[in-house]
Amino acid sequence: MAGFDPSGGAGLQADLKTFSAFGVSGKTVVTSITIQNTMGVAGVHDILPEVVEQQLNAILIDGKLDAIKIGMLGNASIVKLVVRLLRRYRIKKIIVDPVIYSSSGKSLLSTSGVQILKKELLPVTFLLTPNLKEAEILSGIKIRQAADRIRAARVLIKMGAKNILIKGGHLKGKPQDFFFNGSRSLCLDADRIPGGEVHGTGCTFASAITACLANGMDIVSSVKEAKEFIGISIIGSVNSGKGLAQVEPMTSLYKNAERYSMSQRVLRAVEILKDGCIGGLIPEVQSNIGFGLENALTVGDVIGFPARIVKCGENIVIPSPPCFGGSRHVADIVLTFMQFDPSKRAVMNIKYNADLIKVCKSLKFSLASFDRAKEPKKIRSLEGSSLEWGTAFSIRKCGFVPDIIYDKGGMQKEEMIRVIADDIESLVEKILKIHRRYLKILT
Repeated sequence: MAGFDPSGGAGLQADLKTFSAFGVSGKTVVTSITIQNTMGVAGVHDILPEVVEQQLNAILIDGKLDAIKIGMLGNASIVKLVVRLLRRYRIKKIIVDPVIYSSSGKSLLSTSGVQILKKELLPVTFLLTPNLKEAEILSGIKIRQAADRIRAARVLIKMGAKNILIKGGHLKGKPQDFFFNGSRSLCLDADRIPGGEVHGTGCTFASAITACLANGMDIVSSVKEAKEFIGISIIGSVNSGKGLAQVEPMTSLYKNAERYSMSQRVLRAVEILKDGCIGGLIPEVQSNIGFGLENALTVGDVIGFPARIVKCGENIVIPSPPCFGGSRHVADIVLTFMQFDPSKRAVMNIKYNADLIKVCKSLKFSLASFDRAKEPKKIRSLEGSSLEWGTAFSIRKCGFVPDIIYDKGGMQKEEMIRVIADDIESLVEKILKIHRRYLKILT
């Protein structure tokens, strides 16, 4: 139950997308039609209470519901009839996301509606998910510091809600959420995701918890799962208008589809490299390819070859297929240069020699290098940090992400050239250009 958001970023639209992302079949009751776009709410038209009642009754008589998520209700009359029907049908898992004001400050629940919500809806609420401002309004407690949240939560528990989750997205610093069930408290930390405010996070977070509960998870596990989900959805947020970006609940599904597509693209790329007989470019430690998802953040977001790309005469062989997280070393390189330029997502290491450097220069590739001897001791002592340092050092030195980053090796470290590109197809194109020009020098 929620309002209709024509911008598609929150309300029923966000709820249904979230349910779909969790494999949950969602049904809806429209409580209000909002007039809004990405720049804010211009108007609100609550649905007639008798029409809301007819919608909800039609859903409730049609079969058992595993959980209900309540968002915007609009006014006291709608709150009252919702409570009456929920009590009649003895719905237990009721998640209330108390929408009182829009992010732009527009009132979305009347003053009398707030009072009825406190008096009648909270006693049947399984989980209440207010943001900081909503928690203050409902509890009467000013939340100026973290310790005030437990005071507010205790008041809300006394009002009847069984579990409280005070969302901390508007806190300064890390967006820490606070969970309390009357006896146990839990703080859920997360790093703040770069970028401005994102529309629809509250709706999506509460809907994700609802979906998890409907799938049979316990309350704490549901909250933790939803916390991870909303982080991914914010990272995948979209800019569909002139105003705020909108959360994208389908990000996880899109990423799964992207992973499959990337796997197929990498396999096709390797076949092209095999046909090119590029064995002469493979170093003694063998080669690898790294290709990151858009907005890749972790090693698991970068596809690589667990057993590397192995030289076999003038040919190459692949002992095992590529997989995400397949190579931490190439993933570290990809993740490092993506921090400087997210459009650069692919890399392959090839052997170093003076002729290959000349080839790269003749192809008008931009080059940068680093000296392992100048690597700071504290970096050298950390396993796997050398390549991150060398990549970042080279990029800072030239002021952008170059086509080529190379080093001349060091103690027990083979010299190496790393070819960087926007994607796997342009990477293969660069490798083949290097190989063809290199063959001309050799002959």
